Formats: sequence, C-alpha cells, structure tokens
Amino acid sequence: MSGADAGQAIVDAARAWIGTPYRHQGGQKGAGCDCLGLVRGVYREVTGRQAEEPGPYAPDWAERSGTDRLILAARRHCGNSIPIQDARAGDIILFRWRDGMMAKHAGILSGPDHFIHAYEPAGVIESVLVTSWRRRIAAVHRFP
Repeated sequence: MSGADAGQAIVDAARAWIGTPYRHQGGQKGAGCDCLGLVRGVYREVTGRQAEEPGPYAPDWAERSGTDRLILAARRHCGNSIPIQDARAGDIILFRWRDGMMAKHAGILSGPDHFIHAYEPAGVIESVLVTSWRRRIAAVHRFP
C-alpha cells in the first residue's frame, strides 16, 4: 500500500469514530473514548497490534508527570517525529497547551487543514487546524 493509500486508510478508520462520545480513559468506538483512546483504537485497527496500555491516568496527568509520556510513547510505537511541513493525512499530531508543558492532546491529521480528535465537550470530531491549534503542535508521528 502506498503512503497516500495508507494515510487514507488511517483517515477512513478515524472518521468511523466520529460521533463517539468523550469518555476519559475510554477507547471503544461508538461507546466512548478520549484522545488517547481514539489514537490507540485507530492504531489497533490499522496495524493489527495493540499499543501499550497506559494504565490509569488522571485528567491532569501531563501536568503532574514531569516527563513527556505521550511523545515518548509515540516514539516507541511510531519512531522519531517528522517535521510538521512533511505531515500528511493519517499522521498522528500531538499538542501541548503551552510552551514548556508536556504534550497532552492527540489527534489524527485528516487533510492539510483538518484533524480528527476526541475533545471533552464534543466527543470525536473533525476540526479545522486553525492557527491556535497549529501553534500548539508538539510533534508529528507517522503510523508504522
């Protein structure tokens, strides 16, 4: 499968999660998930492998952890990050809310200006990658 075909398969899998309600620590399409559950679920669907279990985590885990757990896990499963200018549909994007903070949010790029993510007030949605989201991008990773 070519890179573009693989990217489209990932986007198609992620779009199938749209409408899933937000549930902290959830990871079940249609029943409930958070941003990590969405990415782990799509990863499982497209690679056939289960990503590591993160264990229980509080909503403020990134503020208290002292390590960039989300970025470290992405590296373990997907390799080194890629430059944002090389990002394409199907790539995982990680966000930090402020400079110097740990990455805390994840989504899947669905096009040059859109991404799919599980957002607390809305569940799984496809959003425009506006400037306020772009400036928070901490890393981009490609599914293996």
